[in-house]
Amino acid sequence: MKEIKTLQTENRNPSTINIDSVSTVNMLQMINNEDKKVALAVEKEIENISKAVDIIVEKLHNGGRLIYVGAGTSGRIAILDASECPPTYGTDPDLVQA
Repeated sequence: MKEIKTLQTENRNPSTINIDSVSTVNMLQMINNEDKKVALAVEKEIENISKAVDIIVEKLHNGGRLIYVGAGTSGRIAILDASECPPTYGTDPDLVQA
C-alpha cells in the first residue's frame, strides 16, 4: 500500500498554485482545465470501474450493503450521497451508509 504522502491527490497542483492571485476569468479557466482531466482519467479506468460495479451489484443482490468511508470533504460527500439514495432511488435507508 502506498504511503499517503506519495499520492498525487495529497500534493498541491502546480497548475493552480497561484489560483488565489489571478483574475476571475483566469481562475475559472484554471478550474475548467482541471475539470476536463476528470473525464479522461475516468475513461482510462472504465474497465476497472466496471469490475468494481459488477462486484458491488452482486454483493447488494446477496444482501450486502454499500458503506462509504471518508474524512473531510470526501466524508461529507459520502454522507450527502448516501442520504440521497432513499429519496432518489427508493432504496432502503440501511442499504447505503456513510
